[in-house]
Amino acid sequence: MSLEPEGSNRLLRDVLARPGNETCADCGNPEPDWASLTLGVFVCQACSLLHRSIPHISRVKSVQDTWDASEVELMATTGNNAAKAKYEQTVPAFYYRPTHSDCKMLREQWIRAKYERNEFEFIEKQEPYSAGYRDGFLWKRGRDNGQFLSRKFILSEREGALKYFNKQDARDPKALMKIETLNATFQPAKIGNPCGLQITYLKDNSTRNIFVYHSDAKEMVDWFNAIRAARFHYLQVAFPGASDEELVPKLTRNFMKEGFMEKTGPKHTEGFKKRWFTMDDRRLMYFKDPLDAYARGEVFIGSKENSYTVLSGLPSSTQGHHWNHGITIVTPDRKFLFACETEAEQRDWIAAFQRVINRPMRPQEYAVEAHFKHKP
Repeated sequence: MSLEPEGSNRLLRDVLARPGNETCADCGNPEPDWASLTLGVFVCQACSLLHRSIPHISRVKSVQDTWDASEVELMATTGNNAAKAKYEQTVPAFYYRPTHSDCKMLREQWIRAKYERNEFEFIEKQEPYSAGYRDGFLWKRGRDNGQFLSRKFILSEREGALKYFNKQDARDPKALMKIETLNATFQPAKIGNPCGLQITYLKDNSTRNIFVYHSDAKEMVDWFNAIRAARFHYLQVAFPGASDEELVPKLTRNFMKEGFMEKTGPKHTEGFKKRWFTMDDRRLMYFKDPLDAYARGEVFIGSKENSYTVLSGLPSSTQGHHWNHGITIVTPDRKFLFACETEAEQRDWIAAFQRVINRPMRPQEYAVEAHFKHKP
């Protein structure tokens, strides 16, 4: 039975209202306004653009266009829930599922992994990040000269470490990063490459940054998920009673907030200097340059129950700041003074600090706080 266009579009709206179809099949964004006619899924506009990069797999159409009855019928017989049951049937617990706020490269590789490479229908295709061992070459930024040079990396779950070597035939690694403290987060804008990954780890209880990329986006995402797999298996041993739902949020984390602020020293008379700040959980780190390997300093941000507070503005006697939007962080030991360039930045930083301060401290965080208090 053929329907008038108005009738087909009315039926399409009914299909859109079904459970599962109210969010994008790929990133979870609400109210998807595009569809893949070949895959039978509803997606948001941003993901529809990524579907266009695989035209041999997916043909997209706006839900605002005129639809004929056969197209609506195809969407009605598939839909997001049925497609997920097929294309996401064996996604490992550790595998990162991007959201609409993640970088384009990460979202595109998730779409390609599902629909083009069928990685989650055939488990053997997951070996690059599931095997517990991975080696290869990545372009790594030099700590002193800022140049990116090819370096060999080895990730070994058995050794509990990620290592890299300065020379191809070197026996000893230049750095050994324990999986226990490893983190990875995509930073394309900061690194200046769409596949740029920032790896952090603790060295002598201070944060060390490494910036890497690979020209092949799939390679870079495989490295990222291999790190997550190694972290997942480490945490399964460290916390044997924990569920996957408890462990997965601990695998990798994005920084809560980053940007430039001015800061002054402990006496509040040293003058203010512009620094790049990174809020990583309870560690507030500051750098001279966003791509520095080591922080110039770190501040521990505890909870309100432990006498940590954040205030808008600076003490009236404060001098030497070029930016007018001040922030004061009060800790049990001293006050830290910062200044932001704009009121919006000040508001965002205060909100980030407040989220951390409002969260009660976990038992292991008291040990971290004690270390900060005894830093030379």
